[in-house]
Amino acid sequence: KDVTQFEGFTLRQYARLFQDRTLLKLLGNSLLVSVLASFIATVFGTVASLGIYNLNPRLRKAAMTLTNIPMMIPMSNPDIVTGVSLSLLFVFVGTRMLGQRNSLTFWTLLIAHITFNLPYVILNVMPKLKQTDSSLRDAAMDLGCTPLQAFFKVTLHEIAPGIVSGAIMA
Repeated sequence: KDVTQFEGFTLRQYARLFQDRTLLKLLGNSLLVSVLASFIATVFGTVASLGIYNLNPRLRKAAMTLTNIPMMIPMSNPDIVTGVSLSLLFVFVGTRMLGQRNSLTFWTLLIAHITFNLPYVILNVMPKLKQTDSSLRDAAMDLGCTPLQAFFKVTLHEIAPGIVSGAIMA
């Protein structure tokens, strides 16, 4: 049978997917990596956004330039370059420094996916941070909130749409 000949749309391969235990295990791993990477990248990206937002303007501009690099080079496939670079890094560190035979594991795959997702979260949260009204946070602190309480009661609610959109993008 020639696989280059289109014979029409079918769902036959999906039916086979749910009958094969090996493929189901692989599907489960893929879903686990995607959910964990999205969640962790959302948390780290939000914290990174807060840190970048509180930097002085020159350092903030430098940090945002580094964050934007993967988005600015659409023709060269930066995800592939990043993936190959991380793979080489993991193999080098695993074999040379840690003495492991196989350093490409579930955990290195998860770290790579988190690395891919971080810029998307940061680029969704930063604009919401810029839109926040600092007087609301100051008012909460004047009314007795600690800075942490003011963050959770005021700032987090204001940037929540950016966090949710960043999580969806991740």
